[in-house]
Amino acid sequence: MTVQVLTPPALQAQLKIAEQICRQRNKRLTPLRRTVLEMLIRANRSLKAYELLERMQDVHPGAAPPTVYRALDFLTEQGLIHRIDAVNAWTACVDAAGAPHDLFVVCTECRQVVELHAPELSQQIAQCIALAGFDFAKQETELRALCSDCTL
Repeated sequence: MTVQVLTPPALQAQLKIAEQICRQRNKRLTPLRRTVLEMLIRANRSLKAYELLERMQDVHPGAAPPTVYRALDFLTEQGLIHRIDAVNAWTACVDAAGAPHDLFVVCTECRQVVELHAPELSQQIAQCIALAGFDFAKQETELRALCSDCTL
């Protein structure tokens, strides 16, 4: 698997954007929430809640599942991370202050996630759903795939 390693300045820039977003919304990026976000950014793939809990317990030995889930709920509500249903995990939003993301390609093997903005495709999907008599319930679509490293 090819892993993009964030440089410390890039990581700090992403965390700074998260802090600015929270501040603009009168929300607080607590140290614990920031730690969960940083773990997801550093992972460069999606992580399951219990993987995050294990990592969190290395830093905060008393961390319990509700602590991690509350942080995940907050970060998701603020658009700083995404819940990826295809693999039952969370991933950091790579461009929280930028363009919207309406398509996620998820490697079901290594859980790498790529965020894409494909409004034409999303519109076509919404039209197909409407023709079937349904309303599009979620603005984001997940596609399960295997990344090029996992297909080797």
